[in-house]
Amino acid sequence: MKRRMINSLLGVVLVVVAVFCVPLALIEKQSIVNAANDRVDAAAVRVLGLVESRLAAGEPVTGEKFAAQVTDGSFVTVDIPGQPLIAVGRPVSGPALTATEQGLSGETVTVVQSRTDVDHEIGNMLLLLGLVALLAVQAAVALAVWQAKRLARPLTDLAETAERLGSGDPRPRDRRYGVPELDRVAEVLDTSAERIARMLTAERRLAADASHQLRTPLTALSMRLEEITALAEEPNTVREEATIALQQVERLTDVVQRLLTNQRDPHSPTAVVFDLDDVIKQQIEEWGPSLRETGRSLRIEGLKSVSVIGTPGTVAQILATLIENSLMHGAGAITVRVRPSGNSVVAEVQDEGPGVPPELGNRVFERAVSGRNSTGIGLAVARDLAEADGGRLELLSLQPPVFALFLSRSGVR
Repeated sequence: MKRRMINSLLGVVLVVVAVFCVPLALIEKQSIVNAANDRVDAAAVRVLGLVESRLAAGEPVTGEKFAAQVTDGSFVTVDIPGQPLIAVGRPVSGPALTATEQGLSGETVTVVQSRTDVDHEIGNMLLLLGLVALLAVQAAVALAVWQAKRLARPLTDLAETAERLGSGDPRPRDRRYGVPELDRVAEVLDTSAERIARMLTAERRLAADASHQLRTPLTALSMRLEEITALAEEPNTVREEATIALQQVERLTDVVQRLLTNQRDPHSPTAVVFDLDDVIKQQIEEWGPSLRETGRSLRIEGLKSVSVIGTPGTVAQILATLIENSLMHGAGAITVRVRPSGNSVVAEVQDEGPGVPPELGNRVFERAVSGRNSTGIGLAVARDLAEADGGRLELLSLQPPVFALFLSRSGVR
């Protein structure tokens, strides 16, 4: 592309130089020749005037009288009837300019001047025009090279940006080049890079959320299946445990579906009216094996048979995250307390552990923030799920740790 731009601009300049310089050279050449002819004619007129004035005064006409009017390289002859021919200067050999003037008494004055000076002046004029044309061509080449680099460099940068996007590096470069068309392309690429970055972030976030959210039900399901294996000789117990395991599988399926749904459309309306006791009962059944294994207990306090508005699977997932957080970071009994709060119902999860460090505070809901060696994703995902479902998740107390899930109460305006 650089070579094409240079050749194009150079071709245009050469055409312009040819169009202007050739006619200008012809005009200047003719002007120089005409000026030289005028000078010769003027010399002939001056000599004739001197000759006529001498004749009118009755004085003799000699070459010395008008020798001062003869310039170097000129040859003058004066032909007076009845007198010898008068000649001044050296005869001119080669191309010459000639002017002849005739007086009233029949005298004839002829001035012949060599074209050497005229040809030399024409040569200087052509040399000057050639130098100007050469400088114009050199300036055009320099301008073409600069312009080609100026336009080629942005295209190279844009190609590198596109290649980076294709290789999975969506960082925008925020470069502009002062060329509207190229700046528009750069702006579109930067916008695409930001969009791709958001998509990659969302995909990675989905993978992290799915990994974290699936871990809890899978662990509970694994423990439930171990209990079923250990109780193989008690059909009724096996049937009961298998039913719970199937419910956990259904919940696991619901978690996967919900994660994918939120990824495609985070504002999809799925809220319904449901009994909060059913969700709490489900948590008791699911976390029973883990609680027994660790020697801890789960207590239920507060309101009973409360209908709330939301998504049962989402609320179950949030409560499961809070209970898991208490098992991992807390100590003692875990209490799930349901109480009214204005037009809302609050489901609180509390344990008897040391609580949340003061330096963390509400930062526990930020991603990658954790008081111990954990992913720091669980509480962040739980808050996102609560807000997407029309509720909110807050930390009411640091010590003892009290997490509160606010849900809309059914039938309350």
